[in-house]
Amino acid sequence: MNSNQQYPISSVERLVSRLGVAAGVPEAESGILAKALVDADVHGASTHGVSRLNIYLRRIQQGLIDPAAELGIQTLRPAVLVVNANNGLGQVQAVKTLDRLVPLAGEYGVAAATIRRSQHFGALSYYCNRTAEQDMVLVAMTNCEPAMSPAGGCEAFFGTNPIAASFPTGKGFALKIDLATSLVARGNIIAARKAGRPIPEGWALDPQGDPTTDPAAALAGTVLAMAGHKGTALATMVELFSGVLSGAAIGSEVGSMYKHMDRPQNVGHFFCLLDIAAFMDPKSLRRRVDRMIDRIKSCRRRSGVDEILVPGEPEFRKAQFNRQHGVPIDPQTVNELHGLCEEYGVSFDLQPNSPQR
Repeated sequence: MNSNQQYPISSVERLVSRLGVAAGVPEAESGILAKALVDADVHGASTHGVSRLNIYLRRIQQGLIDPAAELGIQTLRPAVLVVNANNGLGQVQAVKTLDRLVPLAGEYGVAAATIRRSQHFGALSYYCNRTAEQDMVLVAMTNCEPAMSPAGGCEAFFGTNPIAASFPTGKGFALKIDLATSLVARGNIIAARKAGRPIPEGWALDPQGDPTTDPAAALAGTVLAMAGHKGTALATMVELFSGVLSGAAIGSEVGSMYKHMDRPQNVGHFFCLLDIAAFMDPKSLRRRVDRMIDRIKSCRRRSGVDEILVPGEPEFRKAQFNRQHGVPIDPQTVNELHGLCEEYGVSFDLQPNSPQR
């Protein structure tokens, strides 16, 4: 049974923003952080949502995140940004980078950016969906703290190294692809450890390289790559674009957000942004994507399957529900928010929505 209560989205955003300001984040930038975190919860990606606020603020306290970092930008070619996040909040610096990338893509058709000295920056789909609303397609990648061994190995080298893109549609939601190159996102294992439940067999190895269902042993060991050597190949590609090309840390050099409270993470990101109008009329593209979706959903279904869903559709439906009923927050995260409010002298004013019958 799900014991999470649901809270008004605007109230959660305000509280997260106020806590950010209390920790030294400028008000406008704290608003950016709050929107990104709450959006993840709204879409069901709670492993990248408000539950991460506590560790971000702890790292600010330790001087490992600069809450008011400036964005350092080099422009070596007209449609390319080489960005230094200067240990700023990942979500904030990513949104700032996109805000500069959008007009470049509008002018040149395609624009790209690398970002180094960044942090964990949440769900890639948040950035991809933002640009899809502007009739642009963002291909986004990031490396992450070590969590996954290469095929045949049992030592964490790669992060879960996700890759994402979103295409606009006429269906009310973006056709969104956002996947980790690991068999499962590491956040799911963190969530299992917090909830005190085992993980499924086949997700991870313990530190000795043996299969485990213990989330603590999995976090100390390695997550397995998706599709064996093919997942390792994709993780390598993401590492090349995000870590090597950006000048950020590479593989096991990336700092752990939780384990390494003595050094910055130096995460790297890669953005490639396409202006649809440089390729075809955006309305035409939406129609073509819609036709593709309709053909996918009309495919003959397997036994027991009521409906074929396309990527991004389950999250869209969840977001519709949560916008009506409130964003779900687990009890541990609520307790963390209580503690942060007491610590920073911020009033805790969240009240759960009344259950709707």
